[in-house]
Amino acid sequence: MQLNELIERCSQNDVSAQARVYQMFSDKLFALCLKYAKNTADAEDVLQDSFITIFSKIAQYKGTGSFEGWLKRITINVALQKYRQKSRLEVVRDDEISAEVYVEVQQDIETDFLLGLVQQLPDRYRLVFNLYVLDHFSHKEIAEMLQISEGTSKSNLSRARAILQEKIIEYQKKQQEA
Repeated sequence: MQLNELIERCSQNDVSAQARVYQMFSDKLFALCLKYAKNTADAEDVLQDSFITIFSKIAQYKGTGSFEGWLKRITINVALQKYRQKSRLEVVRDDEISAEVYVEVQQDIETDFLLGLVQQLPDRYRLVFNLYVLDHFSHKEIAEMLQISEGTSKSNLSRARAILQEKIIEYQKKQQEA
């Protein structure tokens, strides 16, 4: 069955078509959810809420752009909405922005370990880091999505990088001592 036909059947609330779309995209969307959630349980909640939103709005998909991109955008928005419901982002004044810190990563550090470090970041830093570094949104777009200033976005990114750098340096020292 073609994707366009599946989308059409989903818009008519065809449960078997919805199950097929879920099977096709749930793994990729779950990986995306893990980037924004603090843990697996939260990521599962975001994924479930995302598919509820996707199936309720699937008739709005007009076929322009990739369907997977449309799904990812909804999933990111659901993740951000869940975060906003839990708490407000910490506002940081523009004059508190420090120089950007970049992390040098040795090749022997596992991707899963790095993802774990990102998930340990405070929510406000993790969200900005993921949106900017992993999903390539601009600070202007992030500011609009999170309802913060561009300066706050830049500051939160800088602080996230500094925290990650500290943790990676600590990890590398432990590896050298072992």
